[in-house]
Amino acid sequence: MMHAERSPPIPAALAGVSKRLGRVQALDAVDLEVHPAEVVALLGPNGAGKTTAVKLLLGLRRPDAGSATVFGGDPTSARSRRELGATPQDVAFPPTLQVAEIVELVRAHYPQPRPRDELLDRFGLRQLRSRQAGGLSGGERRRLALALAFAGDPRAVFLDEPTTGLDAESRRDAWTHVREFAAAGGSVLLTTHYLEEADALATRIVVLLGGRVAASGTPGEIRAAASRSSVSFTGADVPRLPDDAVVTRCDGRVTVLTAQPEAVVAAVVRSGIRFGNLEVTRAGLEQAFLDLVEGSR
Repeated sequence: MMHAERSPPIPAALAGVSKRLGRVQALDAVDLEVHPAEVVALLGPNGAGKTTAVKLLLGLRRPDAGSATVFGGDPTSARSRRELGATPQDVAFPPTLQVAEIVELVRAHYPQPRPRDELLDRFGLRQLRSRQAGGLSGGERRRLALALAFAGDPRAVFLDEPTTGLDAESRRDAWTHVREFAAAGGSVLLTTHYLEEADALATRIVVLLGGRVAASGTPGEIRAAASRSSVSFTGADVPRLPDDAVVTRCDGRVTVLTAQPEAVVAAVVRSGIRFGNLEVTRAGLEQAFLDLVEGSR
């Protein structure tokens, strides 16, 4: 008798998860999956439940209802976490240990870790290998935390605000490594306040608002859900516009944010004012995110 092959377990999943922290409902019936070769960006304002979701998947908290799994197992089990790497939002290191010693300490917890020198080189730490952790800058500590997330040669990584404090070059280097990891089949769950980062890296975006999933889709699909577009032109005058129009001026250019771009264009053209360089653009990810947040209030 032929048996159907079982699908491999999902690297990370929340199924109907609810979690209360004191009087706050941090998560409310949240479903979330992260698949191989996927970068899922978890977005939301402060207090939306992003870090709580990551902590549940790391086994640092247990759900009040529903289930959290990594590779089909309980996140509190060391066996389930063996192929998992993480960069927490808040990280601290023993101040007298050297960078290379910290990397070696974390590598020792895994059966087949990545080579130490590869990690030091990849995250710009070679020149800091003998530096004590207490003497590192904030950005240098962040680069070390990222290196440790990949030290065990994981199949999935959870990165909670991974590039906070990094300079532009270090942030771009981190993006490159995340892309390469996902392209090789790795799974990434990323929380970030940098919408540019989510737009650059994510194959899928999940927006949490008040502990619930408010939107989920590709960056393009999230942008398409924006309720407003931008109409801009050069000129000194502004005609009468629809009531929802929000007008800003900068360096001789007028920008109008509106849910009625056709009506704004018609008003500008018919008004007889002098204008030039008229442009209409769909709102970007940032505006789409803000529209979702405002719509939830």
